[in-house]
Amino acid sequence: MRYLARGLVMMLLAWGLPAVAADQDPAQERLGIMLQVDGSICPAVADHIARNLALASERGAELVILRMDTPGGLDSAMRDIVKDILDAPVPVVTFVSPGGARAASAGTYILYASHVAAMAPATNLGAATPVKLGGVPGMPGETDGEPDNNKEQDLSASERKLVNDAAAFIRGLAEERGRNAEWAEQAVREGISLTAHEALELGVIDVVAADLADLLAQLDGREVTVRGQERKLSTDGIAIELVVPDWRSELLSVITDPNVAYILLLIGIYGLIFELSNPGTILPGVTGAIALLLALYAFQVLPINYAGLALIFLGIAFMTAEAFVPSFGILGLGGVIAFVAGSIILLDTETLRISIPLIASTALVSAAFFIWVIGRFVRLRRKKAKTGEEELLGSIGVTLQDFGKSGRVRVHSESWRARTNKPVKKGQRVKVVSIDGLSLTVEALQEDE
Repeated sequence: MRYLARGLVMMLLAWGLPAVAADQDPAQERLGIMLQVDGSICPAVADHIARNLALASERGAELVILRMDTPGGLDSAMRDIVKDILDAPVPVVTFVSPGGARAASAGTYILYASHVAAMAPATNLGAATPVKLGGVPGMPGETDGEPDNNKEQDLSASERKLVNDAAAFIRGLAEERGRNAEWAEQAVREGISLTAHEALELGVIDVVAADLADLLAQLDGREVTVRGQERKLSTDGIAIELVVPDWRSELLSVITDPNVAYILLLIGIYGLIFELSNPGTILPGVTGAIALLLALYAFQVLPINYAGLALIFLGIAFMTAEAFVPSFGILGLGGVIAFVAGSIILLDTETLRISIPLIASTALVSAAFFIWVIGRFVRLRRKKAKTGEEELLGSIGVTLQDFGKSGRVRVHSESWRARTNKPVKKGQRVKVVSIDGLSLTVEALQEDE
């Protein structure tokens, strides 16, 4: 009987464990992941979203919420994010929040691509006109702001291609998600914007929610299409987990920040200059090489204005040449001007901009450094030589023996062979008047000298 009782207990436990696991599975599936997109859309943000969409699928999350506040960003990064959202195995809800946030430019495309587009009150979206970056400002094909699309002739061929491509892209997203395609095209061609409530009335977004709890309540029971299949959202009692960027995403974000990339570029250039001017120092060369490589990586993913970059290099070249070529400050002054001008136009867009105080402080430090170097060179040229043949001329020595024409004298604690026109006595003070190889010509000094 005892063994039979034990067997019954084991059987009950075996039946109970799957029941407990079955009860826990729904709780585990009731998971939502929230990602914070705050700031410019860049490759680091795209990488963060892509990896966590895959993670959400692996963990069986029911939805992913992108809590977004962005002024826009790079077209390439935005398109990567849109592709990931369209191919995501879980529903993606983009929520422009909190109040005062915006989904401008690239953010509008991401909002349109999401399975559910939501906004908080006092937020806005739009201004999705593409702006071509890089090249020489003012040249054909470049725009310094939103083009005036009311006059087709005002646009260059490359600008028209850019706008038409963006309009077709966002119209395709609108048709895919059943949203207002006409307004989407206007946001691209005319750069218009909408408030949250206006967007809801025009069918641009699906939900206006005061906060996350309100959003989840409105999402419960909503049907969305994920990879061509209808799926009903169940958000009642769902646990939302905020996934913060890992160290890799944080590092990429820091490196690709325009101000950090700018500083890395300067560190790299100055490090190599110091290493070349002082071979064997090693530390400046190693530091400069690493910083320069990091800066080049950052500028590969940032919109470079190559005219600005060229002006920076030209300015640094002029300031460096000032230390070696006597131009009475002309090269140095021109270098500072070119450096400042290049810094201002290097990354000067609505969403990616180097701060003016950083440029000013860097220019002042560079100018002060080269002025100090020039001053040091001037003072060194004026100083009397302390070594070599020039330093010996006029030096005072003492005779080591009596001699009439030639003998030995001590100058600067060294014994020299010397010649004289008048006889001298041992211990008499003499002055060096000329040098011929390793022989000195001296003349006797009077006692009062």
